[in-house]
Amino acid sequence: MSLTGGVLTAVLSTLGSGDEPPVTTPRDPAREAARRELSKRMYHENDPSWLQRALNAFWDWVDKLLGSASTTTPGGTLGLVVIVVAVLAVLGALWWRLGTPRRGPASAAALFDDRPRSAAEHRAAAEAHAAQGHWSQAVQERMRAIVRSLEERALLDDRPGRTADEAAAEAGRALPSHADRLRAAARDFDDVTYGGRSASEQSYHRIAELDRDLERARPRLTAAATAHDTRRGAAG
Repeated sequence: MSLTGGVLTAVLSTLGSGDEPPVTTPRDPAREAARRELSKRMYHENDPSWLQRALNAFWDWVDKLLGSASTTTPGGTLGLVVIVVAVLAVLGALWWRLGTPRRGPASAAALFDDRPRSAAEHRAAAEAHAAQGHWSQAVQERMRAIVRSLEERALLDDRPGRTADEAAAEAGRALPSHADRLRAAARDFDDVTYGGRSASEQSYHRIAELDRDLERARPRLTAAATAHDTRRGAAG
């Protein structure tokens, strides 16, 4: 017996006996009897779960959306697919070219974030990272070695919380011939540390060469520093 037949039989048995003459039943009581009968568990044992119903509704919505888009796109479904692929290709190219978007406040973070170490210790750490091909960490440690070395030579004051950009700007005033390379090294450090980009072997070698050149560089004495040294000599 079909579901409809079973429900009809159950409703008729509710409204009257099969041995009694047919009775004309008002519409509302009949509808209520059918609703009560259909609400029984036996009629819903094979119903899909709420999750399946939700998934079916979602995919129906996606199907309607794609169907509407394909009817309004030149070339129909094929044209829609071509447009989607082209958009994804453009987004991928932009991501590859620009890298992960940089966060604004990140560039103001401190250059040193752990216990104080000497320039030699930072250089050793940089070389260890470079030997393993970890170029991003190698760039970070070499930049820290540069700044620490300038502090050890008293070309920069030992100031906690200094950023790479600040260190490059201050060192560039004392070593103007290296100012551009110092700013470039600071940008490389920020890109790797806060911008989510990966350093290359070439970028590490550039910053390592800058470190070696700065060790041999002689600072330009300002007029104030020269006058201060002159007064000290006269007092002696």
